[in-house]
Formats: sequence, structure tokens, C-alpha cells
Amino acid sequence: MRSSFAPLRIVLISALPFGFVSLACSSDGSAVPQTIPVPAPPADPGFTDSAPVPAVPAYVDRYKSNVAANATEDTNATLGLLANFDALWMRGATWDGGHPTETGRATLEANIHYVVNATQGRTSNQADDAYFDDRRNQSYSIIDGLGPLASRYYSGAGATTTITAIPADATTVRYDDLGTGAGDAASALGKVVGLVNLLRGNYSSTTPTKNYFLYPRPFRQSADVVVVPTLVPAESSTPATDSGFTSGHTNAAYLAAFAMAYAIPERFQELLTRASELGHHRIVAGMHSPLDVIGGRMAATAIAASVLADSDNAAAKRAAYEQVHAYFEEGQPATSLYEQAHAGPPSMDRFASERDNRAAYRERMTYGFAPPNAAAMTPSVPSVPKAAEVLLETRFPYLDAEQRRVVLRTTALESGLPVLDDPEGWGRLDVVAAADGYGQFAGNVVVTMDSSRGGFHAVDRWNHDISGPGKLTKRGTGTLILTGQNGYAGGTQLEGGTLEGDSNTAFGAGAVYVGGGTLIDHAPGTLTMAGDYTQLAAGTLTVDLGTGGAGRVAVLGRATFVGGTLHVRFRSEYKPAVGDTLEVLSCSRCAGKFDTIAVDGFAVTPQYSEGGVKLHIERAPSQ
Repeated sequence: MRSSFAPLRIVLISALPFGFVSLACSSDGSAVPQTIPVPAPPADPGFTDSAPVPAVPAYVDRYKSNVAANATEDTNATLGLLANFDALWMRGATWDGGHPTETGRATLEANIHYVVNATQGRTSNQADDAYFDDRRNQSYSIIDGLGPLASRYYSGAGATTTITAIPADATTVRYDDLGTGAGDAASALGKVVGLVNLLRGNYSSTTPTKNYFLYPRPFRQSADVVVVPTLVPAESSTPATDSGFTSGHTNAAYLAAFAMAYAIPERFQELLTRASELGHHRIVAGMHSPLDVIGGRMAATAIAASVLADSDNAAAKRAAYEQVHAYFEEGQPATSLYEQAHAGPPSMDRFASERDNRAAYRERMTYGFAPPNAAAMTPSVPSVPKAAEVLLETRFPYLDAEQRRVVLRTTALESGLPVLDDPEGWGRLDVVAAADGYGQFAGNVVVTMDSSRGGFHAVDRWNHDISGPGKLTKRGTGTLILTGQNGYAGGTQLEGGTLEGDSNTAFGAGAVYVGGGTLIDHAPGTLTMAGDYTQLAAGTLTVDLGTGGAGRVAVLGRATFVGGTLHVRFRSEYKPAVGDTLEVLSCSRCAGKFDTIAVDGFAVTPQYSEGGVKLHIERAPSQ
């Protein structure tokens, strides 16, 4: 059955810049001209968000001061970075001469109690994992975070370890790794190996912090800490030169992970999560406390950014990125490196879950510590250290430096937690969360992507539940996918390329305006647009219909169609038939029509009404 609403041609009238003329049916069925106002795009907030550099001495400007000769917080940038540990711990003249401050007593007791519980409650598998992460070179261990790419990396880099199993006599004999760590600098991936070694270079040691803070390892503070038996031979016999704060293994693991993540951003989140896991294994082993591990992460984050931002290292980091992409993409013309990096079933990649990665990383940032002065604490907006944005340089190549800084700020940790509130903000940066894009839009966020450049320029996903009063404007030819339950209120404007919504509230709480490009509805249920929807002649709305109403569009405001295309696709589980009526879009009031309607596999007749758009399936195209 055909609808009484026949397809109509829409004519733009130059004399009416904010309206268009369409044909409507009068009561006698004749065509009557009707002018319908075209809504303006969502209002520009008038500013773009920013993350100003804190007005304090920058770590990146003095990172080379982290050497043994500089033994004070004023002369050594890393000691200054971690100076908040002084609020918890009063160091003594000898390794066993310090004590908690009055403020820090409860925190430090909780710190050791965490290790007691972790070491007394660990499983045999956890003990084995802790052994391998202790005895292997940290750069080798981090390669595991490459998932499906790991085996080819081992081969191409010549990365080896001699710790391939736990020897039967490991409880009495210490075994050291004599492998190549990240690999051989002369290998096919030698530039990547070189970048790892560069970040783990002359200014990256935790020896100055250990010698300065003199905070004992947990097994020297409590007899209830049970060191993994196979690691007892690895315990130092000279505690005066073997303090706990900060963890050297953790620092080294993060440095290797940041280097590999810069070169292979397709596994950015997974590599950094692997580093956090290695740090956690230091606690499970009984070798370090949570605060030791937190300090190691903080130092590595600042050091990594400093080395990567140093202009002397620009050629090295660029060469590593280009080499690894050429290596993995050779012979794979139809498969992007991102697809290779996430190939295969999740059961074969233990870092496959983005949500699990974020949760694990965030938990290991804080280990559940409470603010030591909660009553007196005033929450503060996160600050972003100078040059920290370089950590996301290859992960978000289509964003500018200031936008990357805002991503870091909108995904950072709350204030008030022990040690983490350094003056610049290194301790609060959650780089794994940042790898999932903006957490908030405050102003106008303009994203321009160029699909011809490949990689993340061509396709990317933002996975946060994005809040804030700001607006998103998408330009260029690439594809941006929003997966969060978003509530940003300033509206969404699509001018080019593709913007895909993979959640029921992907496009926030404002108006949606498609001036050009393709807007894709791939929501698991009904995609709700809380404001108005406008589509111009250059725009396309693609809906992926599925069972249970999946892929339908519900516009709570007014929907205005100034031509353009409606494209309907069907998910694999949904099998419509001739004679069905597809409910595609509902609205409080609809006006106008599409120029073109394409339905995969079928010919349809549109049914327009003030309440929405339905499509009646007449036949398959071949009939």
C-alpha cells in the first residue's frame, strides 16, 4: 500500500535564507507551496576550552636534573615532583631511622596493610606472574601488552628473555635476565627499541628517590608481608641502598610502555594497562607498597613526556613510529594496523576490554587511599603539566596540542589523594582514560579528520560518557564514533565525514545539525536526540535497524529535513519482509522530506507525518 505522501522535490529559495519551500497536500489532494523555516545550527559557545600551563617551574625544563649528584628537592626535578611524600613520611638519617608524620600515620599503615593482604591472599598463578615480572627485563615484559602484534614484534625486534620458566631451585638461587629486553637496536624494529632505551636513559633512574626518601620496603616494615618464595634470593642484603619509594621496576615498565605506545598508539591503552599490572605485581610480590608503585608511575609519566617533548629527540620518535607502521603494514594493504592490533577473539587478548583496562588502571592510580586531610580539602580542577600533551601526540594526531591537553584535563583524577597532588598535575593524569577521548565539552570542540592520512586520522572512537555545556563540531573526511552515554548540552554539528553514534544518547542533550557528511545511528536501542534535528541537502542519515527497536531515531524536539539522503541498513539478526512497515524516525513535529531514500535490499514507499517517518516495503529491487 502506498502512502498518500508522494516523494517531493525540495527547492531552496534564495530570498528566504532561513527557509525552504516544499509541497504539501491540501484537503483536496492538490499540491500547495509551503514555507518551512530552516533552523540555524546549534549556537557556538563562543570559545574553545583550554588547559593553561601551571605557573610553576616545569619538570620538562629540568628533567635532566634527575641524577645522583642532585640530592635535594630544589635541585632534582623528580624529588620535587614527589615532595608530597614528605607530608606522610619523616625520613631519617639512616634507612631505618624514619617514621610516619602525624598526618601520614593512617595512610602509611594502610599502605603496608595492603601489602600484607595482597601477599597473604595471592594465588599460585599470581605468585608466578610476580616472579616473571620481577626477574625479566621490564621492557620485555611490556611487549605482552601488544596482544595480537606481540609475536611479530618479538621476531622483528629480536626481543628475548632467558627467564622462560621458574627453575626448581629458584627459592635458593637468584636468576637474572640475560635477554635483549625490548630487542636489538640493529633489528628490523631497531628504531622502536632505540626509543624504549632513550626513555629509559640517563635521567630516568629511581636511585635518587630511593636514596633521598629512605622509605623501607614493606617486608622490612612488617613480618606479616610474605615475599614470593622464589623471589627471596632477589632480596637485597644492603637495605641502606635498597629503599622502597619509589619502585624502579614500575618506573621502568611505564617508560617502556610510553615509548611503545608512542610508536604503536593502536595499543596505547593496553600497553599502559600492562605497565600498571607490572607495578601491581611488585605489591603482590611483597617487594613494594602501593605508594612505591604510585611514585614510580608519577616519575615515569613526567620523564616520558620530557624525553618525548625534547626537540633533540624529535627525529628518534618519528623514526620509531614510521618504522613500526611500515613493518606491520607490509603485506597487509587491506588491513589497518588498528585492525591487526585487535584481531582475533577477546579470549586471546587479556587486555581486549577497554572498560576493564580503564577500571584497573584507575584503581591502581590510587589503591583506594582516602585523602589524609579530607575535612580541610578543597577539590581543585586538574591542571595539565607543560608538554604532557606529547604523550597523546600519536594517539590523537587529528587534535591539536591544546585539544590534547584538554583531553588530559577532562579525564584526570580528583584532587586530595596522598602524594598525587604535585604542583603541575603529573600524579593526577589518567593516560588510559585519556586514550578514550574527551571526558567533557566545556566550549566548542571542533574535530577535523582526514581519512586519506589513514590510522586514527581516518577512524577513531571516543568512549567516555561526555558531559558539559559545550558543543561538538565534526569536519573533514574521517569517521568519529561516539560510544558513551553522553550528556553534553551544546549540540552536535556535522559538516563533513562521518559521525557515528553507538549508544542511545551518543549525541548528547542538545540539537543535532547535519549540514554535510553522514550521521550514522548504530545505537543498541532507540537513538534519542534530546533537542531538534536538522538535515540539509548535503547530509545523509544512516540508520542500522535491528530487532527490538535498535537503530530507530527518536527526536524529542522538531525534525526538519531539507532534502538529503536517508539510508536504511539492516543488522545481521534483523530480517524484514515485503509488506512490513519500518518505523525509522519519530519526532514531536516533523517538517520537510528527504531527497533520496535508499533501503538495502528493498524498494519502499515513504510515509511522512508530523509525528515521524515510516517506510513501507513494497518489494525487493529485483522484483
